[in-house]
This record gives sequence, structure tokens and C-alpha cells, in this order.
Amino acid sequence: MPELRSMVFVIENDRSLRQELRRLIYSVGLRVQLLESAEEFLGLQREDVPSCLLLDVRLSGISGLELQRRLGGAHHKIPLIFITSHGDVSMSVTAMKAGAVDFLQKPFRDQELLDAVCLGLERDRSRLELCEEDRCCRVASNLSPFESGKLSCW
Repeated sequence: MPELRSMVFVIENDRSLRQELRRLIYSVGLRVQLLESAEEFLGLQREDVPSCLLLDVRLSGISGLELQRRLGGAHHKIPLIFITSHGDVSMSVTAMKAGAVDFLQKPFRDQELLDAVCLGLERDRSRLELCEEDRCCRVASNLSPFESGKLSCW
């Protein structure tokens, strides 16, 4: 069972689908934040917890693929899962080459979506653990060997 602290962000312009996705994701013990646009997501202050982003390719304003480009350029590493009714092979290849966890065609099966979300959260959990190890190593390199033995991450 995923830890409750994990967060799934959903950017979908269809209100009824947003609500369905919230119920599905919440039913497996995850927190969910619903958003209508990529611009809303870009303005968020996010917690430093395992997260993933479930987003529609076609959004008003910034598209899902454009958001992926912006997040990649800004070195935001949140795992992305695309959902769309209007996708094609070229679009999915572009998204996957840029690091998307999955590219799901609507309608998708609930379990297919949940599997992708779990994979995205696991990737982000691993990324956060590596970042913490790196932070501890950088702190330890500035301390004497005696002092570094006191760090809780060693």
C-alpha cells in the first residue's frame, strides 16, 4: 500500500474525469490534487514528497507536451503520465523519449492507470532517496571524519 504522504497531481480540463480520477486514486490511499491547467501547476509550491503528474495532452493554454518541455528545461523531475483521447504514435514517442512514465489512451482501464501511477511514485521515491544521499555526502565532505560519523544518514 502506498504511503499516504505521496501526492498525485491531476491536470485534466474535463471536470467529470478529474473527479473520477480523484476517486480512483484516493481509493488506493494516495493524496490527489486536481488542477484545470498547466499554469496552475507551475504556480504551485509543492511538498518534497514522492509525487507524480497525471496530465492530459490537450489542455487550454499550455499543452501537456509543452509542460513536459518546460519542466525538463527547468530540471523539475516529477514523473509524468500522459492521458489523451487525441494521441498518435508520434506524440507518444515524443513524450516517452522525453521521459514520460506512460502514455495512456482514453478510455483506459483503472488498473492500467494505477500501475502507471505506482511506477511514477516509485521513480520519484528513488529520486528523492538519491537526492538525500547526495545531500548527506556533500555535508559529510565538509566535516572531519570524526564529525561525519555523527550524521544520521551514515
